[in-house]
Amino acid sequence: MEIGCIIQARMGSTRLPGKVLEELEEGKTCLDSVIQQLEDVFDKKNIVIATTNLEEDKIIEQFCKEREINVFKGETKNVLDRYYKCAKEFDMQNIVRVTSDCPLIDPGIVFELIKKMNTGEFDYVSNVLKRTFPIGLDAEIFTFYALEQSWKMSELPSEREHVTPFIKKNSNIFKQYNLENNENKSDIRVTLDMPEDLMLIRKVVSKIKNRPIRYNDLEKLFEKEPEILSINKNIKHDGYERSLNDDRDFILSDENNG
Repeated sequence: MEIGCIIQARMGSTRLPGKVLEELEEGKTCLDSVIQQLEDVFDKKNIVIATTNLEEDKIIEQFCKEREINVFKGETKNVLDRYYKCAKEFDMQNIVRVTSDCPLIDPGIVFELIKKMNTGEFDYVSNVLKRTFPIGLDAEIFTFYALEQSWKMSELPSEREHVTPFIKKNSNIFKQYNLENNENKSDIRVTLDMPEDLMLIRKVVSKIKNRPIRYNDLEKLFEKEPEILSINKNIKHDGYERSLNDDRDFILSDENNG
């Protein structure tokens, strides 16, 4: 396919186990919401849920079968390998990467990134090279070439767990573009990682009736009811930092073995 969307999803989470299947509103899980937001941009056949081979993630495979969504099973921690093999199996030339903990992902942002990617000028486009949108509205698009080169050349744990660090660190190899918001709102969290996040997102989806939910819907709600943001304002976004600690351990181990 010319362009496909891969949503990484697994049940394992140290801070909120099973978060991707948490119910956000009646009859709709977090993963349901991610898919339905993206169906405003993609045909269902162009969306793939990339999960793991772990026993605990068979429930995600069943979830996909019930909803007739493509599913791919691969490595647990080496998410880069999972993406590469998934993209290869589904013959994707360009890959949209979205994570399953972003139930409010704005299809409008994804559409703008796709338009930029379709110019053929870039290997990687996103809104996270410099964060200006709320955390949880993250989207990345990269060519299969960039993904394959990253898969071949990445060595650090952070590069393999978070999929795109190698691409982002090598702007001399990969042509990049970053979509920026009119205002810096990167201090706002609408991602699902902690119990407080779940409380906030449930509050948001109960207040906003439009579907899909757009970024401007969030802006209007938070302007009208700013107290909602206090629910998770003290949570630190530190997933990548924890991976960098793994990098240090990896480098020290390599030096000791050398």
